[in-house]
Amino acid sequence: MKKQYLGSCACGAIQFEVQLDLSHDSTTTSTRCNCRWCTKVRYWGLITSPLDFRLLKGESDLGDYSKYEAGHHRFCKHCGTQTFGHGHLPELGGDFCSVHLACLDGLTPEERAQIPIQYLDGLQDLWWQPPAITAYL
Repeated sequence: MKKQYLGSCACGAIQFEVQLDLSHDSTTTSTRCNCRWCTKVRYWGLITSPLDFRLLKGESDLGDYSKYEAGHHRFCKHCGTQTFGHGHLPELGGDFCSVHLACLDGLTPEERAQIPIQYLDGLQDLWWQPPAITAYL
């Protein structure tokens, strides 16, 4: 069952809400990628439908980093917090949103520990294969 979570950057300029099903029997999976960007910012994303995401505050405060046309990494221009991403990938069913789990306010360590992780090999552009080493992700 979906539950509403609030999220924000470190300084509070960016605020959002997202509907997520993080229950034990959910099919929700988070992603950890070994590409240069995700590794350097320690991004841990949860992919969801754009219909389940709503930016509440800070649209003009968002920066945009995009290496590929298919996806945009959004961050706060003031504090630099990587908050969420969005884009369009046929492999994900089209339009998607990826929320950085570290930005979810009130997410308990117990909830976080229950979320399955799918490892992605973005470093080699083999996105749908797990990398050989995942320990550092």
